[in-house]
Parts: sequence; structure tokens; C-alpha cells
Amino acid sequence: MAGRGGRVLQEGDVIAIDVGAIYNGFQGDAAITVGVGKVSPEAKRLIDTARRSLEAGIAAAQEGAHLSDISAAIQFCAESAGFSPVRQYVGHGIGREMHEKPQIPNFGPPGKGPVLKRGMTLALEPMINAGGWATKVLPDRWTVVTADGSLSAHFEHTIAVTNGVAEILTVI
Repeated sequence: MAGRGGRVLQEGDVIAIDVGAIYNGFQGDAAITVGVGKVSPEAKRLIDTARRSLEAGIAAAQEGAHLSDISAAIQFCAESAGFSPVRQYVGHGIGREMHEKPQIPNFGPPGKGPVLKRGMTLALEPMINAGGWATKVLPDRWTVVTADGSLSAHFEHTIAVTNGVAEILTVI
């Protein structure tokens, strides 16, 4: 089956699926990356690392922490595995609108930016590349690929900051 760009998926491809929903006037945003059929060991490691990067970001999203603690946790997880977090796209605040402030980069030093408060809702979405961090948009003006042609993986959850572990509001 051909996708929006007309390309037919093939065994070994890695694709990200990003979806949004509106319920009672509130937005939710989530993404997963899956392999088509059997994928290479490198692709599997990349997908697993992107998932772990999201988990690290969620673990860092605690009341009283700084926003950049999330960014630093994502970056550390990705780079420790030899991968690069994308810098052109970011996570974001979410609520009645899909993309609200603050922006949440997938890289940066800890201890910077606003202090997280109970009740904040955030969409964390690490995008991790096997090569360099740069991306480009294809002529269809929708499809995003890595600038160097390497594989990429993307996971996302909408979370709520609580007085303990962040609550995941989207389960996929």
C-alpha cells in the first residue's frame, strides 16, 4: 500500500505514526515507531533507544524539576547509545490547543527553564536519529526525513505533572 508520498513500505522500513485526538475540548498527542516486518539489529536498537528516551523524559517530569531536566534526560539516553536527538522539532505544552507553550527540546543542559508545576500537561516526543541530528522536509511538504539518510525513531506521550511520577494520559 502506498503512503501519502506514493512510496510503498518494504520489509525492514522504520516508520513513525503520530496521532492526535480531542476529547471534551482537550487535546492529546501520541506517537510510536514500528518496523515493517523484520528490521535490522541497528533499527531495533534505535527504536528501543527512542522508547527509552521517552521513558527517561517522563521520569524527569516531576513537580519542582526544571523543564530542561526533561530535555537533558532525553539527550543523555539517546547519546549514551550513540544516537542523535533531533533539534528542529520539539515536544510542547498541550491542553485546549495541540501546540502550546512551553516548547520542550530533546537536548540541552539540566536545571534551566521554568519549574514544573503539578497539573501541567506536556507532550514529550523524542525523535532520535541513527546519524546526525539534522532533518529535512520532502517536496510533499509533510514527510520529514533525516538529512543524511539515516534511520530515525519517534515516540510521544501526553503526560500530566503530578506530585510524584508523571501520569501518562495517552496509552498506545
